[in-house]
Amino acid sequence: MKNMDVYYTIVQNTSLKDMPKWFKATSLLLFTAIVSLILAMCTMLFMYGPNMVIRYGY
Repeated sequence: MKNMDVYYTIVQNTSLKDMPKWFKATSLLLFTAIVSLILAMCTMLFMYGPNMVIRYGY
């Protein structure tokens, strides 16, 4: 399956199908940015987590 086929499948099966193109692009870009940030944070946590000192308090 090509990348554009995946894009069209995602758009057709969500509420984005009736939205303008700029809104579709913005929402998919935002989703991609959030997922990338989460993956980067998980990677950093696995790499540096054992060496971290976490203190709970007020």
